[in-house]
Amino acid sequence: MRSFVRPSLGLFGRVLVILLVTVLLEFVLSTLLYERASRFSVRADEARRLAEHLVVSRKLVMERPITERAGMADELTTNRYSVRWEPSMIAPSLLAPEPLEIQRQVVSWEPSLGDSSLRMRLVQLGRRSFVTGAMRLPDDTWLYFSTREVPQALERPLGRMILAFIPAVALLMMSAFLIRRSFRPLRALIAAAGQIGIGEGTQVEERGTGEVRRLVRAFNAMQNRIHRLIVDRTQALAAVGHDLRTPLARLQLRLDQVGDGKVRHAIASDVEEMEAMVSSLLAFLGGEDDPERPQRVDLAVLAATAADTATDLGHQASYAGPRHLDIVVRPTAIKRALGNLVDNAVSYGSCANVILDARPGEVLLTVEDEGPGIPDDRLAEVTAPFVRLDAARLRDTKGLGLGLAIVTRAVEREGGRLTLCNRPNGGLRATIHLPL
Repeated sequence: MRSFVRPSLGLFGRVLVILLVTVLLEFVLSTLLYERASRFSVRADEARRLAEHLVVSRKLVMERPITERAGMADELTTNRYSVRWEPSMIAPSLLAPEPLEIQRQVVSWEPSLGDSSLRMRLVQLGRRSFVTGAMRLPDDTWLYFSTREVPQALERPLGRMILAFIPAVALLMMSAFLIRRSFRPLRALIAAAGQIGIGEGTQVEERGTGEVRRLVRAFNAMQNRIHRLIVDRTQALAAVGHDLRTPLARLQLRLDQVGDGKVRHAIASDVEEMEAMVSSLLAFLGGEDDPERPQRVDLAVLAATAADTATDLGHQASYAGPRHLDIVVRPTAIKRALGNLVDNAVSYGSCANVILDARPGEVLLTVEDEGPGIPDDRLAEVTAPFVRLDAARLRDTKGLGLGLAIVTRAVEREGGRLTLCNRPNGGLRATIHLPL
């Protein structure tokens, strides 16, 4: 069954909406049932009193001479009922031919009125309603009557509903406060979940209901296991990095003993590639437990330096953008990400055009090349680790396919994103979006 609340609402919002709907339904149904019961009760009571008044009026009027009956009817008129005697022999045609419900109730209370040709009809004047009627006396004269006062229970149900809704709103607000207090341990759990894998983590205090306590206890145990795994992986990476770089350093030192220049150059190229592979692997597997903290850096200088470095290495590279643009980021991670994009551009696209553009709320750092690009249906794949699209790139490519994965991770840690698209005139456009 599809939920009737929006998926974007949190758990507290969902519970509050469910509680609100439940309270409203209960309030509306109970009010309607109460009003209906009140109407029946008031109508029944009104019918009983009217029946008693008609019986008394008929008896008193019949005991008086004809000349005194009109005066007796006036004396029987109260603030609730109006009574009038007429010697007419015919009941007025305005009376409804079909008996009303109150007429049946009156006759049920006083069966003797059933033989008096009792007739009633409902008269509506504005928002007020009255019952008028007539009954025949034994001498074929007529006694006319009408109600003067309409019970409050039938006149103003809206006011009573509003008064009854006030405590319902107060109870709803109190319930919302208690629910929010009950969800406080869950909010602490959510905050701690966002810090898993970053630093030492935070042990969440076990409090709340029994289910929440068990959830917090399981979360703390899971967090400790994850932290131990990260520490073990970090230590293993440090050991592997040291053990791999040591023989590479020895190979680099022994290159001078190789007499053949071509062989020496080939070995040096292989050592350089292995060094790059080890560095990229350690950078990717380093996880989110990065000791580097964000700081203010001049992104324009960093981008221009990346282009100049590529130019100094004999590649075609350029920079376009402002001379200075300060932003708070992790400088080493962003420098590595930009360097990977520039290296990809000069390696697979023959050139790297670095463009920096400041827009409202974000900064766009773009690297364009003039290479073959990437098939549109595979643009989403290249940011995955260990993916190399040899069909779109040269088959003698270097590395492990971690360059764009490292860029994606570094940019996401800054709250940004990496987008890739093919240029209309050929080449790939890689854009880093960084929030200001």
